[in-house]
Amino acid sequence: MMIRKLPLIVVLAALVITTCRACRPNKPLMGGDITPREAAVITEDDDAAVPEEGVDSDAPLQDAEEAGERVTPAQLTVVKFSDASGLTPLKRYAYRAWYSEQLGIPVAVAWYLTDQHTTGSYKRKGISFHEDPEVRNSPTTYDYMQSGYDRGHMCPSGDNKWNKTAQEQSFLMTNICPQNHNLNTGDWNDLEQRCRGWANGYGTIYIVCGPILRGTQHKRLKKKVTVPEAFYKVVMRWGDEPAAIGFIYENIGTSQPIEEAVRSVDEIEQLTGIDFFSALPDDIETRIEAAADLNDW
Repeated sequence: MMIRKLPLIVVLAALVITTCRACRPNKPLMGGDITPREAAVITEDDDAAVPEEGVDSDAPLQDAEEAGERVTPAQLTVVKFSDASGLTPLKRYAYRAWYSEQLGIPVAVAWYLTDQHTTGSYKRKGISFHEDPEVRNSPTTYDYMQSGYDRGHMCPSGDNKWNKTAQEQSFLMTNICPQNHNLNTGDWNDLEQRCRGWANGYGTIYIVCGPILRGTQHKRLKKKVTVPEAFYKVVMRWGDEPAAIGFIYENIGTSQPIEEAVRSVDEIEQLTGIDFFSALPDDIETRIEAAADLNDW
């Protein structure tokens, strides 16, 4: 078999492209020092593409711009509260959290998950849960000691294997709630894995989760950390067929089939007083937040 020699200019071009791709760093989802700012590349074949510069990008999503609206990834990870008093907003490398010092837990944690970030080399091994220096009177791992509750991630470790800083910050105690062990390792973990599957299938999904508190009296750990009665999670996808779905899991050890946990985003907004995905065009937001069909996913 004859081996044809490639022109020198072709070989050099291939080397340059390979080197550039290998040197490109992971970009933060929630901002970070990125200069110069890079333009987002969104094609007709990838409506859900994520701007390279992260969720703080001001580059609009294509479908929204064509509809006369300007919707950015940054806006889709911001939630609105009917009463935000006493909440401390925290921006991390890969997620946003709204922390309540009075409750000792976050009331909402938001992030987006891409197919490229569902795996990676940065595992949780060797990383300890740690206090958050950005809040006063941060919960500690000691507060959970012998409580009978797990330190339950809101933005999960499994969604942050793609970056060392993201993985480490997922163990900040302001990203943690007291969670029943069976729920944490069972149904809640199953939902997290299902979300990673959706991210792989759709390219990008937007997630917000947190505690549900019923009434005015709640169990507390060390008189400091509030134990939620349940947890919510809402998931949204963009693109050719936008859709949203919600879930509520009671903070108990009994198995809860996912079909029984399904709720509409509207229902969860009414329960929590939180407005999710408000940056979407009104007609799309109204339509997808009223739906609650697992078969759409």
